[in-house]
Amino acid sequence: MMNLVKKSMLIGIGLATLTREKVEQTIDELIKKGEMSEKEGKEAVDDLMKKSKEVKKELTEKVEKTVADTVKKLNIPTREEFSELKEKVERMVKSEKSKE
Repeated sequence: MMNLVKKSMLIGIGLATLTREKVEQTIDELIKKGEMSEKEGKEAVDDLMKKSKEVKKELTEKVEKTVADTVKKLNIPTREEFSELKEKVERMVKSEKSKE
């Protein structure tokens, strides 16, 4: 029974956007209806929040990798490369001014 509840919540709510408050509200409703015990409810909340955190982390990593790959493909300088170029230009300008 608990696996069915977990699966339906994962699908119905969207794991990456779960908030503890929303999960607890949903579980509380199931406990009131007698569809799960308080112990099962607490375990379900903890398990779903853990999985939600894992999915958020994985999603963030995938987005960051996709963005980095896209920037690389588009040949756009990274912030670090831009800063290095800026410093180099500033040194060159300073050098030219000192020659005047």
